[in-house]
Amino acid sequence: MKLKQILGTIAISALTTLGVVWGYGKFVQSEHTFGGQLTGVLPANYRYAGLSDSGSQSPNPSVDFTQAAQSSIPTVVHIKTKTNAKQVTNNLPKTQQRPNPFSDLFDDDMLSQLFGGGRNGVIPEQMASGSGVIISDNGYIVTNNHVVANADEVNVTLSNKKSYTAKVIGTDPAYDLAVIKIEAAGLPYLVYGNSDDVKIGQWVLAIGYPLNLETTVTAGIVSAKARSLGLNRDRSGKATGAVESYIQTDAAVNQGNSGGALINTDGKLIGINSAIASPTGYYSGYSYAIPVNIAKKVVDDIIKFGTVQRGYLGVQYAPASDMSSAEKKRQGIPENAFGIYVQDVPMDGAAYSAGIRKGDIIKSINGVEVSSGAEMQERISNFKPGDKLPVTYIRNDKEVSTSVTLKNKAGNFDVVKGETMVDLLGADLANLDTKKAKEYGVGGGVIIKKIKDGILNDQTRIKDSFIILKVNDKAVKNIEELGAAIGSNKNITISGFYPGYDGQYDYQVTLGE
Repeated sequence: MKLKQILGTIAISALTTLGVVWGYGKFVQSEHTFGGQLTGVLPANYRYAGLSDSGSQSPNPSVDFTQAAQSSIPTVVHIKTKTNAKQVTNNLPKTQQRPNPFSDLFDDDMLSQLFGGGRNGVIPEQMASGSGVIISDNGYIVTNNHVVANADEVNVTLSNKKSYTAKVIGTDPAYDLAVIKIEAAGLPYLVYGNSDDVKIGQWVLAIGYPLNLETTVTAGIVSAKARSLGLNRDRSGKATGAVESYIQTDAAVNQGNSGGALINTDGKLIGINSAIASPTGYYSGYSYAIPVNIAKKVVDDIIKFGTVQRGYLGVQYAPASDMSSAEKKRQGIPENAFGIYVQDVPMDGAAYSAGIRKGDIIKSINGVEVSSGAEMQERISNFKPGDKLPVTYIRNDKEVSTSVTLKNKAGNFDVVKGETMVDLLGADLANLDTKKAKEYGVGGGVIIKKIKDGILNDQTRIKDSFIILKVNDKAVKNIEELGAAIGSNKNITISGFYPGYDGQYDYQVTLGE
């Protein structure tokens, strides 16, 4: 009996010892091998991207850029522009100039350099260059607006050194895009890609003519999407009407690359290179391209209608992520809200007609989530007035879907006509009535009732109440004759007088194409 107790005790002790040793071994092993990740287990973000745990070796370890480059180089052109020298005046009414004490003895202009600082000056001839992309075999080329803006001559040189004089078909500063054309046939051209499919981290090539060099190809990756830099302005000079949703890359881009191609490794156009982020004016890390889906829509509209058919959602907004916690609390917005907060909805806008109201948070447009103004602009820029697109928004913590029919800037669905030269002047005009014309001793004219944003405001110091009598020495008696006198001239001289002041005043104006 005593022997059995002894053997039992020994057996229990042995089992206990073995258990302790085994447990300690497992503990020590796990402590030394676990580093925060479990071998063979991938998180959801890797599975979503289609990656596996089969190893670090990429299924396509080497990327060959040669085919994409070879197919694209012949389609990117060198654009050279010339802006002629222009004579300008300070355009001040005589009452704002220092009086000439010898005006009764000498011609006013003879001593203008001594009294009043002079009314005449010359802007010298200017030369510039950029790049462009052939988009059709019959010579249509897309480039940046800032490459050809106000140019008197536009010359295009192909990669094979053939040169052509180009005609500017249309421009839109709000998008910083322009379409020009050369008379040629059977040209190579770039096929449109899909910028919606562009992924952060993918390889891209930038092709252009930087620093007046020959065709240059650089490579990089997409480092961000939907960037807004605040560079563009609409025709009135306002940033609020501009559209920016850049693809950001680290492909080297310099002065002269503007208007050139950003392509993927399939050789398809995914963007138009437009800007660099640099304190020196030269490449220092990042460059920016207009997504091809925006460019394609703008180009097609300019060719077909002469101007961009731009759809408007009709909301004033702020990204919810940009709002402070205090502002969100004041507006009753959840702290973690995602999307576009609607600050106001004009009653004549498309959003109001679709039921969207102040306080709603727009979550997605056409099935794509939006969290910034640039993303929202990019979605809407693909559509024109009259197009319907689904919009999802949050109201009172509930998700609501609606269909919005976009409107144009005027609040209707009509096709927008290109601005006339008279419109570009930027002024409220009226025909001089017969009674006033007789009082002033003239046969007629056009009175400037109010100067607005536009060319007259930008380029001259012309004032309200000025009466236009001539354009390029051609008599003008009404607004219709004013338009005819301007015609297709890019450089004009507007002549007239201010009621109550002696003398004729001349204003030189450059209208561009």
